[in-house]
Amino acid sequence: MSTPNADDLELIRKTTRELARKFDLDYWRDKDKKGEYPWEFVKAFADGGWLGVMIPEEYGGLGLGLTEAAVMLHEVAASGGAAGASAIHFYIFPPGPVLRHGSEEMKRKFLPKLAAGESLMAFGVTEPGAGVDTSRITTRAKKTDGGWVINGQKVWITNAQNAKKILLLARTSPRDDANPMRGMTLFFTDLNRERITVREIEKMARSAVDSNELFIDNLEVRDDEVVGEVDRGFTYLLDGLNPERIVVAMEMIGLGRTALDMAVKYANERVVFDRPIGKNQGIAHPLADSWMRLEAAEMVAMKAAGLFDARQPCGPEANTAKFLGGEAGFEACDRAMQTFGGYSFAKEYHIERFWRESRLLKIAPISQQMVMNYISTKVLGLPKSY
Repeated sequence: MSTPNADDLELIRKTTRELARKFDLDYWRDKDKKGEYPWEFVKAFADGGWLGVMIPEEYGGLGLGLTEAAVMLHEVAASGGAAGASAIHFYIFPPGPVLRHGSEEMKRKFLPKLAAGESLMAFGVTEPGAGVDTSRITTRAKKTDGGWVINGQKVWITNAQNAKKILLLARTSPRDDANPMRGMTLFFTDLNRERITVREIEKMARSAVDSNELFIDNLEVRDDEVVGEVDRGFTYLLDGLNPERIVVAMEMIGLGRTALDMAVKYANERVVFDRPIGKNQGIAHPLADSWMRLEAAEMVAMKAAGLFDARQPCGPEANTAKFLGGEAGFEACDRAMQTFGGYSFAKEYHIERFWRESRLLKIAPISQQMVMNYISTKVLGLPKSY
């Protein structure tokens, strides 16, 4: 894949910014308040061809890379629509294992529908009893003639209220302490509601995009719905997890920049004791610090995206991007809240929504603590503490 030049990236940035900002801050506040899925927004990006940004042209997509997708999702979140970015990025990272390891028949059948926005998928990995230790999932797939029967439970599954397909991780072999990540298999199958009970979780933030518990009872899956090889599913999963961390970082950076811009504008206009509050270093310095942190986080995220597009290892960079983007994005939203003072709690200013959405992404899709665990052991070579 060729490296995009600056002019191409700027065109993508400008085009997607204009499209995203047709849906204003009031649109997102209303969706958050009502808990309504942003279908109009998703359709607009589907009509523009952007849902298939990373899907090869032969399957109906644009055939671009994660770098271009990251730039697009930065602009979506910067429009004030962190929920919209979440909805759109489910067309970016969950299909990764299918795209890289699925059968040709699987790709030709599903990817064009995804690129056109005609199909929505869910990503079924997290479990209530396993938390961040994916090796301890208990959802199991038992082999039968010509297929598998799956039983188990998943939690915090996005899109399950509307998704028709699910990329589902299940144990197909017992856990081996010597190689705990082996023995799990990815299945790409229908989200069969006769066998999967979907229960929505009421939550603090990002209410426009649903999160759910899944209860799986004797779900029958065919052999041709296995992604890649049996027992190697976690390895394939990394083709979705690293892009997820990179695009989430860019989304947090975009949201943080919008909060920062709003805070700077307010700090210039708000007069207290006969002077704009931005004249006080107690206001100005935290905002300046946030600007620098957001810039630095973007540099790491774009480096990680470039490595992924070049098919080079990017685990340290992807995790670092998520960590720095999460910290910088939340800090910018928190400092915007401080700048607005009491008015930050008024929903008309949107700052409280930014704060709630940015706080969520310090926990998900991977906690900051687990990123530090990864860096300390995989990069620095320190012994595991867990």
